Amino acid sequence: MPDSNSLTRIYFSGGIGVGRTCVLPPAQARHATRVLRLRTGDVVTLFNGDGEEYSAEIARIGKDAVMLNVTGCSAVDREAPLAVTLAQAVSSGERMDFTVQKAVELGVASIQPLASSRSVVRLASERAATRLAHWQSVVIAACEQCGRNRVPEVFPLLDFHEWLARSANVHDGAARLLLSPRAGGSLRELARPARGVVLLAGPEGGFAPEEELDAERAGFTPVRLGPRVLRTETAAIAALAALAALWGDF
Repeated sequence: MPDSNSLTRIYFSGGIGVGRTCVLPPAQARHATRVLRLRTGDVVTLFNGDGEEYSAEIARIGKDAVMLNVTGCSAVDREAPLAVTLAQAVSSGERMDFTVQKAVELGVASIQPLASSRSVVRLASERAATRLAHWQSVVIAACEQCGRNRVPEVFPLLDFHEWLARSANVHDGAARLLLSPRAGGSLRELARPARGVVLLAGPEGGFAPEEELDAERAGFTPVRLGPRVLRTETAAIAALAALAALWGDF
């Protein structure tokens, strides 16, 4: 089987198995032929989030479909040893996309978008569903790029306090860390978590003081990332990189 790192990686949402044929849906097929410039006979890597990656050869290209024959399978684990859920207050436009993309590259296990009092973006239910689908597509594209064979989930948008009330049961046993420029301690002062991390990051302008206080009452430990105030799209990524360096696979 060729080295999958040198091959084009394509996410396929259906079942994949050696000897089976997979047909890319129209949008993916057009991307494969018009953007990636793939041709009949080319070999690519398919994955669907089950932890495996599959070697596949393009057998036929139609107007709006690409047919691939699956020829091999390999279990390749590129997941981070430290499971981190990023609870990120929604930021505007490309900032949130950037945060989601880079979080996936850094190995985050899941992402929880939050609506906080200082969130610039306000999403009604229908628009929130559209943004959720968009963020999940950003996750998939990041997995295609960085080589992950498991796809992190982006959970539905929740109000900050609603999520805070739920988080104790959902993330039982995980270390709870709140990014705050007002915190006295840093990540390096903490012991390695035994059961993963929930990382809470604010929007533009940060969390309101009462939100930080409520998070602390819910068991979150405030930590700061040096003496400088970081932008929202920088803070979470810097923290994830620091976690990977301290307790992960960097």
